[in-house]
Amino acid sequence: MHTVKIGTRGSKLALWQAYHVADLLKAKGIPSEIVIIETKGDKILDVSIAKIGSKGVFTEELEEQLAKGSIDIAVHSAKDMQSSLPEGFELIAFTEREKVNDIILSHKKDLDYKNPNQQLILGTSSTRRVATLKHYYPHIKTVEVRGNLQTRIAKMESGICDALLLAYAGAHRLGYDDMIMHELSLDEFTPAVGQGSVAIEAFTNMDQDLKAKIIEATHHEETGYRLLAERAYLRVLEGGCSIPVFALAEYDGERVKLKGGIVSLDGSERIVKEVSGSNNEAENLGKILADQVLSAGGDKILKEIKSALNK
Repeated sequence: MHTVKIGTRGSKLALWQAYHVADLLKAKGIPSEIVIIETKGDKILDVSIAKIGSKGVFTEELEEQLAKGSIDIAVHSAKDMQSSLPEGFELIAFTEREKVNDIILSHKKDLDYKNPNQQLILGTSSTRRVATLKHYYPHIKTVEVRGNLQTRIAKMESGICDALLLAYAGAHRLGYDDMIMHELSLDEFTPAVGQGSVAIEAFTNMDQDLKAKIIEATHHEETGYRLLAERAYLRVLEGGCSIPVFALAEYDGERVKLKGGIVSLDGSERIVKEVSGSNNEAENLGKILADQVLSAGGDKILKEIKSALNK
């Protein structure tokens, strides 16, 4: 039996994801080994993701090893995946999705983010989260905090901010539940596309029998339909990590309901639309939603965002 080489970044969360995939493979009798690869996003921590260039910040080096055949699959946070992959690469599976909410994580117990009289500073590296805060909670200040979760917590505890704005999935997977002070509403903080799922990437020349076995062991069908719709939406908007677009699909076994939108960088405008259809329309729903958001003024916001980020 072929031992599947799993490429991953070296952070604790990335390794959690890689070992999770290894466990899913093992349950189906497929042996694997973990190969750690450092990416541009791991090396450059003093510059915002938007300025590094959002395409492939956390994936490029893994893709190089996939193309060479040094690894069989690469494991990523689905939300880190650019909307269109380079030629020759494909996402073959998505693991079952964790709870998708954003959270406020802190070592301080008395945080009330809704209280305009409380002078809070939240640490985040996400333009979506910053813009959403400006829209709903303009009294909150933010500071750029990057690095793995342990690094961010250390920066917070050193006094750079009062709390961190993060995805529930990462904090929960690494055992920081006791530091979660608030779970944020999905209506206000609609997550990034793919948040909470692990994506498995392969090179298109992969052995078809091996590919089928990996998909059978790791792919979660419900999550797959949800992410198919969300990623189709992202693809039309060409949204990378630096564009504050958001989308969340739900699937009840028959129908996919997709809600998504865009928020301006200063938080002044937020456009949200919702569409639904059968599971075999999932990808098309993403395109329909994107067209609705763009024609409702999203095209103007997108243009302004791209112009601001290119300065």
